[in-house]
Amino acid sequence: MSLDGTYEDGNIFAKILRGEMPCAKVFEDGEVFAFMDVFPQSRGHTLVIPKHSTARNLLEEDPAVLAPLILGVQRVTRAVRSALNPDGIVVTQFNG
Repeated sequence: MSLDGTYEDGNIFAKILRGEMPCAKVFEDGEVFAFMDVFPQSRGHTLVIPKHSTARNLLEEDPAVLAPLILGVQRVTRAVRSALNPDGIVVTQFNG
């Protein structure tokens, strides 16, 4: 994968959003969908994705999508903290 190219609507996240692939849903609202990672790197490893986006990465994303997305990340992070009482929290964002 690279930073350049076109959006592929057959990607795993698009399939999860369309209900074509199973997931353990954690949270959903009109803008954000959060679910447990299939291969968690730690307890509570949750993925938070925008529901209405065709951007391939942060550099391409519309700021109007980013605002509710980061609020969703904050909401899920608070829930993970409350449920698991971890020593710390890692929030990561990948591109490419």
